[in-house]
Amino acid sequence: MEKRIILEKRGRTDDQITELILDNCRSTYIDGLTDSFTALETLSLINVGLVSLKNFPKLINLRKLELSDNRISNSLSNLIGSPKLTHLNLSGNRIKDFDELKPLQNMGNLEVLDLFNNQVTLVENYRDKIFQLLPSLKYLDGFDKDFAEAPSDEEEMVEEEDTCEESDDVSLAYLYNDDLEEDQEDWKSTEGGDDDSDDEEGIDNYEAEEGNSDCPGEEETDGNDYDSEEAPLDAPQTGTGTTPPSGDAGYSNTKAVVSDVRGKKRKLDGTDCDG
Repeated sequence: MEKRIILEKRGRTDDQITELILDNCRSTYIDGLTDSFTALETLSLINVGLVSLKNFPKLINLRKLELSDNRISNSLSNLIGSPKLTHLNLSGNRIKDFDELKPLQNMGNLEVLDLFNNQVTLVENYRDKIFQLLPSLKYLDGFDKDFAEAPSDEEEMVEEEDTCEESDDVSLAYLYNDDLEEDQEDWKSTEGGDDDSDDEEGIDNYEAEEGNSDCPGEEETDGNDYDSEEAPLDAPQTGTGTTPPSGDAGYSNTKAVVSDVRGKKRKLDGTDCDG
């Protein structure tokens, strides 16, 4: 057992060990386990071959002790040095009567006791007597006084995890939501940037097309200003036929006609400076 303890420690000091699993290491007595394991909370000695708990150390923080499938018949008084013990499994041992269990009366925190497959379980009114002997006991052989089944270790772990999650200042769901919102903002900004670049490219293309396109029938005008008054319908037309002159020649002819018409109108009205 001592060699197994050294292996399980893995270089840690005795006061750093909180759990020690020594199942199936063959030994008839406790060996190598001392009072120096002050932080030990869980100790498992299943199927070791123990015939007695002689030399069992004082483990001040021990809460769970597994001693199933051994050959223990007495010496339970050696457990008194572990006052915080709440779970004790003695199933598959050789405990025959209640006198061997009386030392457990001094363990006021004991809540779970397993004596399955011991001869004492065949005693008449066994369950009632055990609950009377140990007032702090909640579950005996997996059931309470009303035969309600005790929660499994997995269920207890789930409850502890739920309690821890509720006590956290920031829950995981909150963190996930934050990450999701950041991802959405990044996606929107990226998508918006693409749209803006597409719009700018479209505008540039449109302006290029506008600058390069020639509208049919559109004529450029020079910087000369002339009177916007239209000529009378009966004004004489120049050129042959009915097609008006075009281009620079047409523009000059048109100005000449307008000037001639205005001169005649001034003479008729008596406003001509020569008259």
